[in-house]
Amino acid sequence: MEVKLDRKDSVTLYRFRKLIKELESKKGRGTELISLYIPPGKLISEVIGYLRQEYATAANIKSKTTRKNVQDAIESAIQRLKLFHRAGPTGLVIFSGAIPQNGGPGSEKIEVYHIVPPEPIQTFLYRCDSRFHLEPLKQLLRERDVYGVLVVDNEEAAVAVIRGRRIVEMDTFTSGVPGKHRAGGQSARRFERLREMSLNEYYKRVAKHANEIFLKYPEMKGVILAGPGPTKEVFREKELLHYSLRDKIHVVDTSYAGEEGVREAIKKAENILKDLRMVEEQRLVRRFMNEVTREHGKAVYGEKEVMRMLKSGMIDTLIVSEDLDRFRVRIRCGNCKAEYEYSLSEEELTSKLPDMLSQPCPKCGVKSLSVVEKKSLVDVYIEEAEKSGTKVELISSGHEEGEMFRRAFGGIGGILKGYA
Repeated sequence: MEVKLDRKDSVTLYRFRKLIKELESKKGRGTELISLYIPPGKLISEVIGYLRQEYATAANIKSKTTRKNVQDAIESAIQRLKLFHRAGPTGLVIFSGAIPQNGGPGSEKIEVYHIVPPEPIQTFLYRCDSRFHLEPLKQLLRERDVYGVLVVDNEEAAVAVIRGRRIVEMDTFTSGVPGKHRAGGQSARRFERLREMSLNEYYKRVAKHANEIFLKYPEMKGVILAGPGPTKEVFREKELLHYSLRDKIHVVDTSYAGEEGVREAIKKAENILKDLRMVEEQRLVRRFMNEVTREHGKAVYGEKEVMRMLKSGMIDTLIVSEDLDRFRVRIRCGNCKAEYEYSLSEEELTSKLPDMLSQPCPKCGVKSLSVVEKKSLVDVYIEEAEKSGTKVELISSGHEEGEMFRRAFGGIGGILKGYA
């Protein structure tokens, strides 16, 4: 299996994450799984020579089964390497090993994967273990675009961090500062002085929390400072944020503070956050929603209608929730060979499917039903879209628009061709 990661393509990102998850689930017996990281510029012939030495060393392994599995894994890695003249500008990663197929001894099968990493590998690594060494690849999957959001007025504040497609942190605070109307018995001057002191303490408290959160992300590209009225400007002038953040501040006006203010600030700062995948997804969902609400809008949703239009080649952009927990299950009768397809949720695979399989075949009446295929509905729609060259956008439900799309439209929709 080969995977090449393109950060701008939501489908290849999805498949890359899915492969990492699949590789993470695999476990060998003892130290029989090989992980090989080859940096750019290293000669393939040198790597093959190194593996030949490891093959010879493996001959000293006492266990006959382990020795055979390790040597088979090394030989499979060598054969895969022979397909390449060089490692390429970012290097090459190969995983090879004997994976138990049904849990019993002797059921192992050699599986080989090669991955073209999105960024250059720095060092050569060869490792034998009971699991594949995946941490370097997981690091490459980390979203690079990180922004902070601080929304503040004199009553409440919120601090948030956006990484790629999600709001990964969110904290809110209340000021406890009285309004401008003074309590009875206090002089106006004394009241304003006390209020000003309370506000200063509130600003310091907000800044302390913001600094603690933002400084955990040294790669942070910018901070959106927002809120209604002049409070945000007053806050900025006091220079309470850490010095390393002050040159990264962008000020925007919002009507709200708190959590609602964070969501509004993200929308108002779209030009600043344009590189964030989350902003791109939000814009796409709003475009879809706009078409849904129009009288003759060019949008469809729902499993059957979207699939029908997809097969007809009518969809320009297919939108699917990446967190869709539904599967297409194909059932076949062992007696008459009739086949039936169902769309089931993850919960229904446990609660409903066993009962369905125990029923007689609707066609011949014999109890001989079994599952011949179970596939994620996300993969089903991606594969169908690829047949017609339809653009696919996978949407996270880690933000408000994405969650709304999943809940209100079943996580499957499409914008038809001819969208203006």
